[in-house]
Amino acid sequence: MKRESYIGWDEYFMGVANLSAHRSKDDTSQVGACIVNQRNRIVGIGYNGMPYGCDDNEFPWTREGGFLETKYAYVVHAEANAILNSSTDLEGSRIYVTLFPCNECAKLIIQSGIKEVIYLEDKYHDSDVFKASRKLFNAAGVKMTQLEHYTVRITTNEGTDKPL
Repeated sequence: MKRESYIGWDEYFMGVANLSAHRSKDDTSQVGACIVNQRNRIVGIGYNGMPYGCDDNEFPWTREGGFLETKYAYVVHAEANAILNSSTDLEGSRIYVTLFPCNECAKLIIQSGIKEVIYLEDKYHDSDVFKASRKLFNAAGVKMTQLEHYTVRITTNEGTDKPL
């Protein structure tokens, strides 16, 4: 008899995105992304972090201060890393992200041919940056879907059980 309590594709791929987010060294925002093709094959994974070859101990991780003193000048977003780490053409694929994409990532998503964004959180919904993302996605015909019943959990080595 087949087991009935297995997770669906959305939970599976969001779980991969969430696990990837745990690689981030950002102490305020750990974001992960997982790109999946039309055959449900993972073709790219990323998390927010410093560019390849840049020592993450040499750059700031703070959110406050002048632009050059904050992480915003240096961190590569999870979506961009997933696109850059992709192993194939992304036309028609979908991206699972733990946080709704900013306008810069929205442009990369659209240019790469991704046709659907499945996201977990949308905590900056009313910010102009994210309003711009929605405007871009709508204009380009990119579907946006919030995953609402996500229940996968991970136990970290710190012993805390928390949603990914």
